[in-house]
Amino acid sequence: MATIFWTGKLSPKTKLMANFSNALAWITGNARDVVAMKERIKRGYEGAVTDDVTRYDEVGLQHFTKISRALLEGTDLHGKAVLDIGCGTGILSLLALEQGCANVVCADLSEYMLSQCRKKANTLGYGPDRIDFRQLDAESLPFESNSFDAVISGMVLGFVPNQKSTVAEMVRVLKPGGVLAISTHGPTFYYEAIEEAFRAIPKSLALGYRIEFWPRKEKEISRMFSEAGLIDVMTRQMTWKESFENGGRAYDYFASTSAMWWCSKFPREKVASVSQKIRAAFERKPVTQITADIILTYGRKP
Repeated sequence: MATIFWTGKLSPKTKLMANFSNALAWITGNARDVVAMKERIKRGYEGAVTDDVTRYDEVGLQHFTKISRALLEGTDLHGKAVLDIGCGTGILSLLALEQGCANVVCADLSEYMLSQCRKKANTLGYGPDRIDFRQLDAESLPFESNSFDAVISGMVLGFVPNQKSTVAEMVRVLKPGGVLAISTHGPTFYYEAIEEAFRAIPKSLALGYRIEFWPRKEKEISRMFSEAGLIDVMTRQMTWKESFENGGRAYDYFASTSAMWWCSKFPREKVASVSQKIRAAFERKPVTQITADIILTYGRKP
């Protein structure tokens, strides 16, 4: 089950406010409705809430390519059959192909993100013998056990309500000797942006809503891997600041890479005004730096 209280960094006042709302969400059942949580994230990355996600690659390609390259430095995929969980627009999958994997299955909850991945693969000339696409839920993978030489996942686990069961599913579909390699959100990920967004969102709209985001510490991810039966578990943390010339640019980056999925919980007629309030807060501060806090974790199935 999803963790009730906020697991990332916030100022004490904002964290208290967030956790009060999270506790209320648990009492009313909103924080226990995992199906609804997944649906909100899916709607965000489908572009059904705002069109910010259509700029995902435009503003986030460099950021996610940096993370993907760092993740693949830690594993050899040459000649391997690979499953990419939460492939998004295909940044990690296409790098895996570039580095010599035999084939890759690109899997994501969002059909829109898969469509962008398909377009890139077609442009690069990859056919069905090298790349396939599946819309799925990471917590219930439609593959036989022991199907893949490697499972990779880039910046997905922090959005998953049932993280332990998701890791267990990834391990299930790995062949013995196969490698699981993931990047995910550390505790200070997007701290500055999340802090300002929490403050700017009207409290009447957010009260009783547990936002679907669960960043974790290195030790916690490592423990999940070990408890799922993996050996030779290794972790590495990367942190840096993404810098922007003004708060508006920082907001565009935040909105596009997150797809503003939490707005799917708000009345549709309120979404534009919420977005405007958050942008104004970024510009007023101004927010010109956003922390990237990335946990890279690897393990092998015995």
